[in-house]
Amino acid sequence: MAKRLKVFTWSDGFHAFTVAVGSRPKALAAWGSKQDLFATGLASELSGGPDYEAALAAPGEVIERGLAIDVGKIGKAAKPKTPAGPTKAQIRKRETLEADRERLDADHKARLSALDRRRAALEQEQARMERTYEARRERLTQALKALKA
Repeated sequence: MAKRLKVFTWSDGFHAFTVAVGSRPKALAAWGSKQDLFATGLASELSGGPDYEAALAAPGEVIERGLAIDVGKIGKAAKPKTPAGPTKAQIRKRETLEADRERLDADHKARLSALDRRRAALEQEQARMERTYEARRERLTQALKALKA
């Protein structure tokens, strides 16, 4: 058995939008709304009238009636616009930005490698200095001990 249809309506102040569907989420989807119009009090369930009858005659279709524009005119509303895909300019911009990011990453990696090489060279130099220092200090200590003896 088919689910009983309910009729829901909301208005933007210029038009009333009515749809006959099985649930509130389906009504929001038919209207293309990302906001819960029922929670804000903008949408409600309808129980009668010409909009009610028109919506039941075309289940799932949004019925639009003019309130301030095309007053009283009842008809099917235009489908909500789905967001268009990116333009060619946006695609080129994204590709340019991605290429720039890849170059930045490669440059950063190369600079880190260079720092690692410099750090290793400095550590080797420090180790040589320590060995030289220790050897010279040991010779001087031995020379001092020889003089005291």
